[in-house]
Amino acid sequence: MPSYLVTALTVACALFMENLDSTVIATSLPAIAKDLHEDPISLKLALTSYLVSLAIFIPASGWAADRFGARTIFRAAILVFTLGSILCGISATLPGLVGARVVQGLGGAMMVPVGRLLLLRSVERSELVNALSYLTVPALLGPMTGPLLGGFITTYFHWRWIFWINVPIGAIGMILATIFIEDVRDGAPSPLDVTGFLLCGLGLASLLFGLGGIGRGLMGWQAAVNLAGFGFLALAAYGLHARGAAFPLLDLKLLSIKTFRASVAGGSLFRIGIGSIPFLLPLMLQAGFGLNAFHSGSITFIASVGAMAMKATAPRILRFFGFRRVLLFNAMLSAAFLGCYGFFTPGTPVAVIMSLLLVGGFVRSLEFTSLNAIAYAEIDSVKMSAAVSLASVAQQLSLSLGVAAGAGALQGFALFNPGTDVLALENFKWAFVAMAAVSLSAVVAFLRLPADAGSELTRRSEKSPEAILPAGQ
Repeated sequence: MPSYLVTALTVACALFMENLDSTVIATSLPAIAKDLHEDPISLKLALTSYLVSLAIFIPASGWAADRFGARTIFRAAILVFTLGSILCGISATLPGLVGARVVQGLGGAMMVPVGRLLLLRSVERSELVNALSYLTVPALLGPMTGPLLGGFITTYFHWRWIFWINVPIGAIGMILATIFIEDVRDGAPSPLDVTGFLLCGLGLASLLFGLGGIGRGLMGWQAAVNLAGFGFLALAAYGLHARGAAFPLLDLKLLSIKTFRASVAGGSLFRIGIGSIPFLLPLMLQAGFGLNAFHSGSITFIASVGAMAMKATAPRILRFFGFRRVLLFNAMLSAAFLGCYGFFTPGTPVAVIMSLLLVGGFVRSLEFTSLNAIAYAEIDSVKMSAAVSLASVAQQLSLSLGVAAGAGALQGFALFNPGTDVLALENFKWAFVAMAAVSLSAVVAFLRLPADAGSELTRRSEKSPEAILPAGQ
């Protein structure tokens, strides 16, 4: 077995655990809300708190890997994520669950980017696409099995077990990392940008918690606006700080690279819209259609099957059409599918719903694959750690904004329908349409790409038609 394959599968074990957890909880939110005596809308904090934690600590992941060794940080991250999962399982209140999700996020912040960095640094560039191809398969199994497993456990056992199943997976990951992964590190790591870390952490936490706390009695409007405003100012201060810092926590100069800028800017807009799906869709099927968690998961899992099917065809599609055309057309197609989900009704045949989710999952995964691949098309090995950190922060920030925006759209449209409940189907319809419009706006960033953008990547993959870069979000 090639050495890069062993490394890829070991890292994939961590990716599987992280992806499984995120999709499991999305299906189980209504049941968790009922058990904790909370409004289902309030449970958006269980999603956003994890993503906020990821966004805060991801910037330090590259420095920690360079300073202490990638394998050391990778193993510690798996341990922290597993402990956070145990804390989630024993939480009895919403604040307790949110706090435990923050602990999980700390582990995930180091686990996923450092795992990807391990692969990027330990594999020859000529084998990179192949290695990332093998990494994608187990990572896609998490989203595919998550809704089914989460729905089954929640309906027939108890939602707490959706977190405890991470314990054996985490143990296997630590064992494999100890045996097979080389302790890759930078010979001369840069000093940690402490000022940047504080400004960035405070800014991201304040902005996202401010936006996520709006509505349903979670936080007063004035307090939420003030908190979000403070976060915006802190991030602006970081931008000024980064311009003069010798070793900025997030190297914003990387945005001068056209392909990287398109991936981050366009990808963020695209993910904000798509990021609302894990919150809105299970909630609509359960609160709006009256399905239980297992029936809901039995429907939504099909989107990940579509994502898995994409793996065999994406390289050929990218070689034939090129990155620019795929990113443009696919963003429009993905937005169209996202918008149509709002028009599902309890009378819509399940076969029709699942067919649209299947194809929608395929096109979204193709877009994610293209975005993730082109981000690193022009990044050299020296800047790889900084690029991974910045791209990962933008990714988690946009997904968190997607959850907050989806919940905000749902509540906002309820104001235009006086006398109706926030969870009325009419509100879901227009919330999906609004989030589709956000994803569609990404095409503006992709229009600026040169026609041959990313062509070097498709040439490298010609020897292996199965090769593909990560299809994750």
